[in-house]
Amino acid sequence: MRVTPLGGLGDIGRNMTVVEHHGQLLIVDCGVLFPEDDHPGVDLILPGFGAIADRLDDVVGLVLTHGHEDHIGAVPYLLKQRPDIPLIGSRLTLALLREKFKEHRLRNTVELVVSDGEQTQVGAFDLEFVAVNHSIPDALAVAISTEAGRILHTGDFKMDQLPLDGRLTDLRAFARLGEAGVDLFLVDSTNAEVPGFTTPERDIAPALDRVFDRSKQRVIVACFASHVHRVQQVLDSAVAHGRKVVYVGRSMVRNMGVARDLGYLKVPANTLIEMRDIEKFQPQDVVIVCTGSQGEPMSALSRMAASEHPVIDLKPNDTVVLASSLIPGNENSVYRVINGLTRLGAKVVHKGNALVHVSGHASAGELLYCYNIVKPRNVMPVHGEARHLVANADLAVQTGVPRKRTILAEDGTVVDLHRGKASVVGKVDAAYIFVDGATVGDISEAALTDRRILGEEGFVSIVAVVDTRTGKVVSGPDIHARGFVEGDTVFDPVRPQIVTALEAALADGTDDTYQLQQVIRRRMGRWVNDTLRRRPMIVPVVIQT
Repeated sequence: MRVTPLGGLGDIGRNMTVVEHHGQLLIVDCGVLFPEDDHPGVDLILPGFGAIADRLDDVVGLVLTHGHEDHIGAVPYLLKQRPDIPLIGSRLTLALLREKFKEHRLRNTVELVVSDGEQTQVGAFDLEFVAVNHSIPDALAVAISTEAGRILHTGDFKMDQLPLDGRLTDLRAFARLGEAGVDLFLVDSTNAEVPGFTTPERDIAPALDRVFDRSKQRVIVACFASHVHRVQQVLDSAVAHGRKVVYVGRSMVRNMGVARDLGYLKVPANTLIEMRDIEKFQPQDVVIVCTGSQGEPMSALSRMAASEHPVIDLKPNDTVVLASSLIPGNENSVYRVINGLTRLGAKVVHKGNALVHVSGHASAGELLYCYNIVKPRNVMPVHGEARHLVANADLAVQTGVPRKRTILAEDGTVVDLHRGKASVVGKVDAAYIFVDGATVGDISEAALTDRRILGEEGFVSIVAVVDTRTGKVVSGPDIHARGFVEGDTVFDPVRPQIVTALEAALADGTDDTYQLQQVIRRRMGRWVNDTLRRRPMIVPVVIQT
């Protein structure tokens, strides 16, 4: 059996793992990674589909462990390449995915709805699904068995002993699978560096109640649009304090509607109001639940912070609660939003100053517990940055897993499971696939580098007309720049230097347009670097007469 992660190892996002047996492929999860500041113009980052692009007909199923974007967000892009890939997941996960398909104008009819404790066969793979607790309902771990061995993939999970929905991580099933023999344990690494046990979700309730007690105006709660448990607690607190609730943000409205219709979200009667009716109520009678906890530029909260929201105008002493974790890479965006809210006079409550968020991932104590009851023969930490994977591997070793059987892999690492032993046998390309509007996969690292240079260093264009017969510059160079506060006149000293360099090249017999443009680029580049300490994008144009 072969296991190849195509995303999720080294990043918090774009989780995707491919399992191969007898020429058949089973995919576990297919999520997106959200871009950081060094990805200008990029909307989403997809897993490395290219590694299986010519083998999509061999895919017998796509197992989805839960409904978060970093696990299901890339499914529409994969299905555009092969629309009939069978989708396997829980009721809520597939319902959220169907809503995404509407946005992408897709329709997939090959679905298998599964629940915890259920077993099924998909191609060459025997699957068993295990209930796990996470920050979204209906999350599942999956055991994948073939004649070559058994893999247990936790998905994202924690071991909340007092979950809001009463659905515990099924440790008895983990232990039973361990007794039967787990040859390779793929384990969520996100919180591997955090000691102890993750705080239960219900511990947030007192902090929310205090916020509602103290606030005399509107309360705005920003969280992930899929965090049903968190929204449930906000609803409960709002009802207890006599406030109406309005959802703001398309994904929030969509996901909470799905969760309510399926019974995962309990909405008391006469609690929800429409955004257009918000001004009909006094500020102290309203709670706004919105998207934007990660500082996304076009999210509802970011637009409020910039005073650009078409309906909601923040007032001094409104209270804003950031009820989510801070995803690595989003720090600057989040702090920018917090500063904007603060300038408008809002009181901002976040994880740093109140218990308004708990993690959805198992901490070190829980991971140790799992290793001890599963007793896997081999371990491959997944879902985390490099430091998380290393910390998780160290935990496995502490419980007795031999270091040589603890696989620290990267995206694209090919791992074979043979006779109970996992070993690295190669590597495939699992590079980022960038989505920019309607463009998928056509953006290269070189293009992103150009964008970064344009954004940070500016742009200079130089146009010169040369007469190759006389070896003279007959017009120009005309220089125009963007991103330079000094204005175009700052380049006056370099114009004669460019003329001299061009005429010297012409005198040496250089008459190729590209080579003459390179002469301009080198001369301008040195001058700008020495004089202005800048490295702009330089676009020379040479016209021959």
